[in-house]
Amino acid sequence: MFSKIQDRVLKTTCELCYAGCGVLVHLKNGEPISVEGDPDSPVNRGALCVKGMASLEYLYHPDRLKYPLKRVGERGKGKWQQITWDEALDTIATELTKTKEKYGAKSVALIRGCAKGYQDSYFERFANVFGTPNVAVMSPVCHVPRLHASVITYGFMALPDYEYLPSCIVMWGLNTRESAIGHHNRITEALEKGSKLIVIDPGETILTQKADIWVKPRPCSDLALALGMINVIITEGLFDKNFVETWTAGFDKLRAHIQNYSPEKVEEITWVPAETIREVARFYANNSPSCIAWGNGLDNNINNFQSARAIAILRAITGNLGRPGGDIEWSPPGVVPKSSPELLQQDVLPQDVRANRISATEGMLPIIFYALPQSIVKAIVEGVPYSIRAAFIQGGNLLQTYTNAQETSEALKDLDFLVVSDFFMTPTAALADLVLPAATYLEIDSLHPSDYPPTVGVIQKVTQIGECRSDYKIWQGLAKHLGLGDYFWEDDQQVLDFLLKPAGLTFDEFREVGVISGAKRYRNYERSGFNTPSGKIELYSSRLEEWGFDPLPVYHEPPESPYSEPELAKEYPLIFTNQKLAPFHHSGGRQIPSLRGSHPDPMVTIHTGTASKLGIAEGDWVYIETKRGRIQHKASLTPNIDPRVVILEHGWWFPERGASALYGWAESNINVLTDNKMPYAREMGSATLRGILCKVYKAS
Repeated sequence: MFSKIQDRVLKTTCELCYAGCGVLVHLKNGEPISVEGDPDSPVNRGALCVKGMASLEYLYHPDRLKYPLKRVGERGKGKWQQITWDEALDTIATELTKTKEKYGAKSVALIRGCAKGYQDSYFERFANVFGTPNVAVMSPVCHVPRLHASVITYGFMALPDYEYLPSCIVMWGLNTRESAIGHHNRITEALEKGSKLIVIDPGETILTQKADIWVKPRPCSDLALALGMINVIITEGLFDKNFVETWTAGFDKLRAHIQNYSPEKVEEITWVPAETIREVARFYANNSPSCIAWGNGLDNNINNFQSARAIAILRAITGNLGRPGGDIEWSPPGVVPKSSPELLQQDVLPQDVRANRISATEGMLPIIFYALPQSIVKAIVEGVPYSIRAAFIQGGNLLQTYTNAQETSEALKDLDFLVVSDFFMTPTAALADLVLPAATYLEIDSLHPSDYPPTVGVIQKVTQIGECRSDYKIWQGLAKHLGLGDYFWEDDQQVLDFLLKPAGLTFDEFREVGVISGAKRYRNYERSGFNTPSGKIELYSSRLEEWGFDPLPVYHEPPESPYSEPELAKEYPLIFTNQKLAPFHHSGGRQIPSLRGSHPDPMVTIHTGTASKLGIAEGDWVYIETKRGRIQHKASLTPNIDPRVVILEHGWWFPERGASALYGWAESNINVLTDNKMPYAREMGSATLRGILCKVYKAS
């Protein structure tokens, strides 16, 4: 149980992003006064990013939501009345029941923002016991395309083995310095010890300055580049012949397939010179062991799943899979996984109901069960294939993060009933009927599962702000008001004891343990083969073929590119992509003084030559426009990117603008520029967030 321990240092785990860095919280007179990285944490080993260092600014910020709020007056006008938790939960239960009785449970959508570990499991558990199949998550454009591609190819998610010291590290669509400080430090340590580095990224990062080779593909052409590299490695005999013969299936079909992706052909698609494609393929194949660290830059386009498949194939044919210093398998930490069917209560929702989710007809992989964000928006606005009338959003700022932001705004306003739980009032929360105050990681007892390395860390409550509640407590309380309380444990401690049971620990015991780690499994396939239908790495996937998908990766030109729409390119001659920023977690953190102070304005990176032709100088405010609308960023000039590419920053809104202006949600929001129309990624249903035609001109 939470108690105000006066003066001590307490171990916990930061959840301001998904990395899950270990934190030491210093308490004085029972209150937290400072935080620092935990040197004993296997995730960050004492390092802490600027977001983590700002934890107390988040906690004590005067604009924190502290009590449930009920809208009075029109949506978006900023008029609120404080109410009790009982009144809030009773109102939500009444409205959801009314919607369920009138339109069916499927007319209620549960929507969450970025991943929050086990908090997401409680969210899905509630959806299943309430009876709605319409759970919308960010999985189509974050991590999950790479996860499913890996599992289908060789049965697990491979992770780089930096400690063994790779000869070569490939950074592909990943900027660890901005998004995963512990991961980043492992890479820099490996480079200091002699590892070579390839960076594949259209934009400049701190690691491009250290790279032996920096490859700048046209945004969203990564699949073609990977296939071109496979072509070189196979054609020049650089593959691991013994490993390929013993442990892969479909190599001959792959060899024939990649004849369509010569370096010269791939140069036309990617804008990477053919000789550079040969150079990077040879460098990767000839410097073994090699590992590939990949990131979210690969997830945001229609080729995401097959790009990940192609990179998985690169790992396999070079013999770097499972090899020390390569990309390896880890054992899980040994607790109930957050995707456990029992934890999620998957069997409570009938299969025919799940099959009737809003995106069921989109033709995605049969292992996909989420509802697509763009399908939720269409269902609200157009009632197709049926209408969504109520929604509960957990920690999501949809106006900044969903494609086609204008239509998303229309959809949120069209709902009969909307609830948002969050730390702060956001543009999305400002459109709700009820807003609930969610607790930060310093206000809850919980567990946090990290992906790199695979660990589960303790989260310990150290204080209480207002009436903020954990996500578990919110879902448990709402279930109770709906008569579904038997599906939830009475308090957080009981559910945490359940999660830790496989490890033989109670949560109180785990407070002292602090963290449980998985273990490296070098060449695990030699003991049990690969967890695929053939028991081998499926270069040619029999499952994908059976399901009606491309069994080998095939490149498809993204929408609104110079090649898919050449006439549009005459009016919009540039291509934009986007990047993450260290101070902010997606759309979060713009009101935190130290974070916003370090990066006060949205910036667009433009090639110096392009800017000169457009009459744009360093620091000028400029418009970025697509056929859907325009936004403004401040210009940052560099000679080190392709002159045809501009790089934007996503997630921008302006808390200082106030409620009457809806926090300036559309001024610099890149999703004003994106679309939610097809084509989507066939396997995952993902919309395109990058690689889109635009024009840039000086703001008046």
